[in-house]
Amino acid sequence: MGILDRILRAGEGKRLKALQGIVPDVNALERETQQLSDDQLRAKSGEFRQRIDRGETLDDLLIEAFAVTREASMRTIGQRHFDVQLMGGAALHFGWVAEMKTGEGKTLVSTLPAYLNGLGGKGVHLVTVNDYLARRDAEWMGRIHRGLGLEVGLVIPGFKTSPEEKRAEYACDITYGTNNELGFDYLRDNMAGKLVDKTQRSHNFCIVDEVDSILIDEARTPLIISGRVADAAKLYYRFASIVRSLRRDEDYEVEEDKRVVVPLEAGIERVEQELGLDNLYDEVQRNFVHQLQVALKAKELYRRDKDYIIQNGEVKIVDEFTGRILEGRRWSEGLHQAVEAKEGVKIKEENQTLATITLQNYFRLYDKLAGMTGTASTEAAELMNTYGLDVVPIPTNMPLVRVDQADLIYKNEDAKFEAIVRDIEDRFESGQPVLVGTVSVEKSEHLARLLRQRGIDHEVLNAKQHTREALIVAQAGRMHSITVATNMAGRGVDILLGGNPEGLARDDVLKEGYPADALSEEFTLPAPLEEMPEEFRETRLKALARYDELVSEYRDTCGAEGDKVRELGGVYVIGSERHESRRIDNQLRGRSGRQGDPGES
Repeated sequence: MGILDRILRAGEGKRLKALQGIVPDVNALERETQQLSDDQLRAKSGEFRQRIDRGETLDDLLIEAFAVTREASMRTIGQRHFDVQLMGGAALHFGWVAEMKTGEGKTLVSTLPAYLNGLGGKGVHLVTVNDYLARRDAEWMGRIHRGLGLEVGLVIPGFKTSPEEKRAEYACDITYGTNNELGFDYLRDNMAGKLVDKTQRSHNFCIVDEVDSILIDEARTPLIISGRVADAAKLYYRFASIVRSLRRDEDYEVEEDKRVVVPLEAGIERVEQELGLDNLYDEVQRNFVHQLQVALKAKELYRRDKDYIIQNGEVKIVDEFTGRILEGRRWSEGLHQAVEAKEGVKIKEENQTLATITLQNYFRLYDKLAGMTGTASTEAAELMNTYGLDVVPIPTNMPLVRVDQADLIYKNEDAKFEAIVRDIEDRFESGQPVLVGTVSVEKSEHLARLLRQRGIDHEVLNAKQHTREALIVAQAGRMHSITVATNMAGRGVDILLGGNPEGLARDDVLKEGYPADALSEEFTLPAPLEEMPEEFRETRLKALARYDELVSEYRDTCGAEGDKVRELGGVYVIGSERHESRRIDNQLRGRSGRQGDPGES
């Protein structure tokens, strides 16, 4: 352990003791809070706000506010914060990173500091990795805050996009959103010509879910707003067809590790012949050298189904860290156009950057920043140096009983995949659920093909399927379920042993022909519920009644199935290869063995 780690850890014990000291005080108020009626509980928010106006600080209110939030959570969503979750909530309020193991209910933890800081009236932003999680948390956890009289907003791509609507979402006490959308709104505000077009207010307090993914993996990724520069697409197609005929090591050299392609003398001569030029490097044709470079890079360094996928005739970048599609992102300096030409899809014009900021610089704008994740101590030094954030490991509610096996190493890839398929086949017959992590879309599809040949039913979860992500992961704990996933494997979605009753019920209601918005929360509807058409309100009532009926049926069946899965040893996780980042390996393991359940990886 390095000296820096030792210094960073010196205060850890003290911080943990301070957090533990809060728990008995909150518990002492529990009985008194339970005796309040719903209206009295709601009136507490008004009382707290008056006390803030009279000069009390948020720290003074922490104990009471946490007790109120815990009671409201129990009444609205039926979940009571564990003692360790109160510790996590306090850590976030103090502006630290709470490291809580996967499955410890980080989403519920965030409601405590969000409510407390929301009372201050300056706004709290809760940031998650994708639109689905932001919407889910705003609907699900938002019920607690709305029950206590706070306003909850949601900022995700394609939802309430006009400046007035966005401004209303940011003006709420608590706003859920994705990192990219918050960053882009900041850039759009800086480009706004009139004050009325601005949407964000001050950057007061931000809680980042999966803090390592957003503040470290994606921190250097720039958010760019760009305008069009007209450029001839013909040239890109022309060069793509020219480099197809060039041969590696004869016409050009490739250095894979440095990601460089160097054209050789023979190659340049062939290109000059094709273009009918005397000298490619003449002043006038200056752009041709650049065109040749990007065409060669596209040919040799950028691989389909690894670095990008083709979807609806567009080249979409796949993020190497999370395995997700980076919607709307394009490689710069003509590289994206060269890849489009190589694949023969329609080329979009080149862009010129008008405004840009990295996520790292965006999150440094906040007066107070906090975060939570299952895997941060590997990055403690970086979080401290860059953002001044302390990492505090919070103990688990139930002891961890997952068995983590040592790595198995094979001579070649075929032998490894054969062994994986055999292992899956054995588990499949016994009924134990299996989750297999792969590194790329290509590998996940290769494994899926092998499983299909053996006639093993399975689900594939990769960048091509990300809309069904939550549904697939939520059911990955059922008997005989096999899930092959890239490393996106559902951060933030619990794998419940025996299946997720709410997810199954929702799926059935939609299969019965009810529209999806019949089940969504009121605040996501295009208009207030009383203004919606009569017909829609009736359908909604029927859909919700059917949903409640199915949930109670599934609760029993999923509970019984969960017990069987526990006897079989819980979810079995296989990582098909080590990832560059140890944290992502830990995260895959953490999909199993949650809340004291058995598991193996």
